[in-house]
Amino acid sequence: MLSATEMKRGTVIKMDGELYLVVDYQHVTPGNWRGMVQAKLKSLKQGSVVQKRFRSTDKIEDVFLDHRVMEYLYKDGDNYCFMDTENYEQILLPKEAVEDAMPYMTLNSQAKIAFYEGKAISVELPTSVVLKIVETDPGMKGDTVVNVYKPAKLETGLVVKVPLFINNGEIIKVDTRTGEFLGRE
Repeated sequence: MLSATEMKRGTVIKMDGELYLVVDYQHVTPGNWRGMVQAKLKSLKQGSVVQKRFRSTDKIEDVFLDHRVMEYLYKDGDNYCFMDTENYEQILLPKEAVEDAMPYMTLNSQAKIAFYEGKAISVELPTSVVLKIVETDPGMKGDTVVNVYKPAKLETGLVVKVPLFINNGEIIKVDTRTGEFLGRE
């Protein structure tokens, strides 16, 4: 058990028999009220995001998760096959468990997968990934007076905004938290 003030982004908690990921939280003390924590929680079962308010003294059940580094091998229908890098065990994960991470994953890329009671519940990506641009419009000379961005389709199908000087075939770095272009690789 942890108090509401000890909550942090990325913590998984159990509330009403369901697991939630803390997406965002804020400790507030309005006027002459007691302090409280406002949290944005994502249901790991349904994927919905809810707002919840906790008193500072509330106790919350935190959850122990088993994290394993796994390598993405292939897609099989609505499932994705991952291999444990330690014991080479292969598992199929349903689309719902990994759909937020798949636009950033190429074949043979690695990610940390969180398991609860033997079931995969979420995928933790590195903060940035390196991907190749497969389709973008060419930049025109003289179009660089202000910061102008154009859409670029990456090898995974993800579309990000890139500066005009970036061309097809270039390797770029993308932030997995925001989906924004970080720079050339």
